[in-house]
Amino acid sequence: MAALGAQRSRLILRLLRARAMHTSQGNPAARVAVVLSGCGVYDGTEIHEASAILVHLSRAGAEVKMFAPDIPQMHVIDHSKGDASQESSRNVLVESARIARGDITALSQLNSQDHDAVVFPGGFGAAKNLSSFAVDGESCRVQADVQRVLQEFRKAKKPIGLCCIAPVLAAKVIPGVEVTVGQEEEQGGKWPYAGTAKAIPAMGGKHCAKEVHISF
Repeated sequence: MAALGAQRSRLILRLLRARAMHTSQGNPAARVAVVLSGCGVYDGTEIHEASAILVHLSRAGAEVKMFAPDIPQMHVIDHSKGDASQESSRNVLVESARIARGDITALSQLNSQDHDAVVFPGGFGAAKNLSSFAVDGESCRVQADVQRVLQEFRKAKKPIGLCCIAPVLAAKVIPGVEVTVGQEEEQGGKWPYAGTAKAIPAMGGKHCAKEVHISF
């Protein structure tokens, strides 16, 4: 977990170093949008990842605004058991508000002109709520506002941060984009979701195999 936290730290530092290209005069703080997908690793945002991102952005002095799509979750998982709950579906925006302490905005309101970078934490919500990758794999659909936001930031040449499983979102909607989910083989369980790397080229992206580099 420490190694993964360090990797996220390096990602945030790269995003913030790029802010000089986009910040307006008189407003030196980077304005970063963080897009959530619910609350809880198995059916929403991975809370540890979201927290690590928010801590590093705060330490760097960034102005952070959180967003989530106002849509139903794919399903609800009982995190104490890892099984699907009989509970009716929850709302992604409402659940994401738990992480944002209520200060959250519908993703439909996110405009790339108002922000210098965007970050998508991981968690299965990226593959279940922001897209249908968990069910459809390389044939998945990406939620309309997620697609719009990614393409807008790409067109504006502004930094896009994608954690854990979230790189599949960019692979699907930005042709030829280079992303990484780590290694392409499980290596004895070290990379349990290495199979995702093989789906990225099928979706039109390029996967770059990377190791974890610890940097403090």
